[in-house]
Amino acid sequence: MSEGGGIPGFTPRGMAVAAMATLMCVANIAWNLEAPTRLGVAILTQQYMAFQLALALAMAFLLYGPKGEAKTRVGWIDGALALAAFAVLIYAAADFKWLLKEQFYRPWQITVIGAVVTVAVMEGVRRRAGWMLFGIVAAFLVYALFADLVPGRLAGKEMSPQRLVEYVGFDPNAVFSTPLAVGTIVVLLFVFFGQLLFAAGGGAFFTDLAMAATGRSRGGPAKIAVMGSALFGSISGSAVSNVVTTGIVTIPLMQRAGYRDKDAGAIEAVASTGGQLTPPIMGAAAFLMAEFLEVNYLAVAAAALLPAILYYVSVFVQVDLIAGRDGIQGGGVEGRSARQVLADGWHFAIPFGLLLVALFWWRMDPEDSALLSSVAIVAVGFLRGYRGERLTLPALGRVFVDTGVQMVNLILVVAAAGFVIGVLNVTGLGFALTLALVDAVGSNVILLLGISAIICIVLGMGMPTSGVYVLLAALVAPSLVEAGVTPIAAHLFILYFGMMSMITPPVALAAFAAATITKADPLATGVAAMRIGWASFILPFVFVASPALLMEGTWTESLLVFCLAAAGILAVTAAVVGFAGRRLNPALRGLLLVLGALSLPLGFLPISDLVHAAAAAASVLALGGLTVTARRRRTA
Repeated sequence: MSEGGGIPGFTPRGMAVAAMATLMCVANIAWNLEAPTRLGVAILTQQYMAFQLALALAMAFLLYGPKGEAKTRVGWIDGALALAAFAVLIYAAADFKWLLKEQFYRPWQITVIGAVVTVAVMEGVRRRAGWMLFGIVAAFLVYALFADLVPGRLAGKEMSPQRLVEYVGFDPNAVFSTPLAVGTIVVLLFVFFGQLLFAAGGGAFFTDLAMAATGRSRGGPAKIAVMGSALFGSISGSAVSNVVTTGIVTIPLMQRAGYRDKDAGAIEAVASTGGQLTPPIMGAAAFLMAEFLEVNYLAVAAAALLPAILYYVSVFVQVDLIAGRDGIQGGGVEGRSARQVLADGWHFAIPFGLLLVALFWWRMDPEDSALLSSVAIVAVGFLRGYRGERLTLPALGRVFVDTGVQMVNLILVVAAAGFVIGVLNVTGLGFALTLALVDAVGSNVILLLGISAIICIVLGMGMPTSGVYVLLAALVAPSLVEAGVTPIAAHLFILYFGMMSMITPPVALAAFAAATITKADPLATGVAAMRIGWASFILPFVFVASPALLMEGTWTESLLVFCLAAAGILAVTAAVVGFAGRRLNPALRGLLLVLGALSLPLGFLPISDLVHAAAAAASVLALGGLTVTARRRRTA
């Protein structure tokens, strides 16, 4: 089972969890097929969300204990919590239309629903997402109670505890708002798609393909980690689960090849984190972003593409240069050829190709595209296997259960994020925060970006991708837009820095997860991850300054900015590693560092386009000259 521990077999609790997890997926598929409408039944989206939240909360209290641990039995307190949350939300789902009509008169039923939902979601978040997110959401709830006593421009209107729980725990602008809708309607289907893919052998196929493509080259094991994590992470919803899943294979390979323990863990952590920034799924953030920006999903995916390519170019080149500097070769990686891998796994191209065509050519909604691709995986998965793995009826049933259980965490997180959005709306804090932050830095956009980056990293520590994005989209993005940053650039900026918390100590969850495999010092692994992922801290400033990198402009402008950024990243990466065909002395490293920095198209700095272009050309010539010279010396 995903997210810790196994479902407790054929016990009453295990069967109840399996039934609820399966029902969650079935309800999602039926909703996306518009089954209620086709049957002549009018159901509000909030009714559907209340039903899914009921299932998620009940499973959370049945599966996990007070410390977030997987339980072997259910105590009476957790059983009562599960039953209360389930019963109250099922009632809310059944009677939502009447409750919504009577909301102005504040009937006692809404008070009970709001109180139970608020307490249950907060306790569920504490257990599954940790104290960080719990503390942040709790701080907003406490603020709402005392907003009228806050001095200055952050003051809000008075709100009683009863009114607060009625609003955040029931209102369609709070818990039953966009984040929960996207999570239960769109993201759930993509998680189902991913689980189907891996059940059919897709995980082994990705690893084998990466191994065949890069395993025999210099630093091959690290390149396998980069490519495998990019492929896996682009459809995975969690950087940490990506580390644990692919790192078990790639980290020992890197260690045996000669990479230092901390570097092996850092490479896996950085590569896995990048998957959350890479289309098509981006850890579910892409779909949330499209809803927040009120744009087509295609626009978000297109904007994220070039920065994601640069991210992985930086990591890939860096692991190659580290291998060259330290004399690390292929590491004795044994694997089949790419031709053999593709011959056995060519059928995985059908659902992937269908997904891309549906999303980008037929312009279908993301949920419809995921559903169509899931059907394709089922069809090919039953007909063809991969290395002994194939879909069977029991495996398909397990996919339904695993998907539902894996969604518990995400549903709790987006429900809690709805609390924050509700508080921001009802108190006016969102508008006040935006004005306060913009006024604090005046017209200095660079300072605003720097402060926002730090806030994003701090608030993102210990939180999953979707929670990070929703929180920062409500708190930080509006101030960037107010300061003149384009909306798509502002939202990608906060997503990048929110995800950088995964590799930034003191709470670098992806790096720490990798350190548990390498047995290296977690803090040292986090520091190494920051060094290897240095470009991810610069790229957001680049695409804010030069929106053409986000496809905002002509193809020529986008290509020029991409080339300038690539040249700068290559030069700085060589300077950071201290290798370009041969070991570099401090003078050459300093020269490449300066040339690379000047190449980066940071448009808000007083540097002309001609200087950027000249520096980029000089960077490429310098790197090429050093590499060719070193190669001639070795062959002489």
